[in-house]
Amino acid sequence: MNKSLKRLDLIFKNEHDAETILSKSLSRTNEELIEDLISSGLKGRGGAGFPTGLKWKLTAEAKGENKYVICNADEGEPGTFKDREILSSVPHKVMTGMAICARIIGSLKGFIYLRGEYKFLVPKLNKAIDEFHALLDKLKLPFRIEIFLGCGAYICGEETALFESMEGHRGEPRNKPPYPTDAGYLGGPTVINNVETLAHTYSIFKYGPEKFRDLGVKDSRGSKVFSVSGDTPIPGIYELEFGMTLQKFVDDFGDGDAKAVQVGGAAGFCVPRKRFENTKIGYKGKLTGISLPTGGSMMIFNSSRSMYNVLHNYLDFFVEESCGQCTPCRVGTQQLLLGIEAVKRGDKPSGYLDELLSLAETMRITAKCGLGQSVANSFSSIVENFREEMIY
Repeated sequence: MNKSLKRLDLIFKNEHDAETILSKSLSRTNEELIEDLISSGLKGRGGAGFPTGLKWKLTAEAKGENKYVICNADEGEPGTFKDREILSSVPHKVMTGMAICARIIGSLKGFIYLRGEYKFLVPKLNKAIDEFHALLDKLKLPFRIEIFLGCGAYICGEETALFESMEGHRGEPRNKPPYPTDAGYLGGPTVINNVETLAHTYSIFKYGPEKFRDLGVKDSRGSKVFSVSGDTPIPGIYELEFGMTLQKFVDDFGDGDAKAVQVGGAAGFCVPRKRFENTKIGYKGKLTGISLPTGGSMMIFNSSRSMYNVLHNYLDFFVEESCGQCTPCRVGTQQLLLGIEAVKRGDKPSGYLDELLSLAETMRITAKCGLGQSVANSFSSIVENFREEMIY
């Protein structure tokens, strides 16, 4: 472990400047505020990486009688626990971002869609919301926030399935288009952002876009909050710059025997030791080389871990959490699980793994939403890099 680990403190610095930031923002034009977000380079921290300023701009331009701001706090990705800490420690930063967004797009109503397992946060959050509403009243900003509690379904982290859940329906993804910026919650133009994304807007509106843009690398600006777990002597939540190599990451967080890092949770990619040096953490871009975005989960596995067991665990999870709406995901996840079990038992030859890789790629292309599409990430990266562990 590197003793000189450099941690940033933009997100968790306990600043109470919401009134100053809101007052300053309300005195500026919507166009100026959006330009700050766009020039900062902030992208969605939930994993998809859509430019935040563009999302707010599109929603502001959309026609609709009622518009909504939703904070996606349905933190269901295995290995991710950073949003829980953000909401617990600095909820006013998240709500300030929501309020400025509401002013820009013309919204009167906002929601924090909270993961069911985080119900214990509700009393503390409600108190923070009441205090924030008093500030909004003082500033004469007619915007209100309330909590919507989820029921633990992984699929509801997908934005359109989240809307279905909020509207009282079964959590299933919608067809796109239309996109949430045009037709989201209750059919109204909707901005839906991850907890961390909204907290970053607080820093951008306070310090200016330049400070944020100076962190990270081209195509991956700013800092990122990581949930670090697995075979590490220092598990926890850390804010670091984008652009670091996985080798630097394991030097800082590993136990000296890291053989793989799962970047982005079960839906992410498993990177073997031989690729640590050439893989950076960040969004893919023309100048960033081999980069992997992360929703926040970084799981380290050392040589004592069976990658077959890791993959089996992920597939168990996907089989359980598939909403069952589309055949590629509903059937594909089950067949991948049954397939690796058959190869491990010797009922299928090792060459059958190639057929399973082909199935995973078909799922990536044909599944309706990100759940089915992303199964191929962990499946293919583990099978291709640790094939021998799938057999013996």
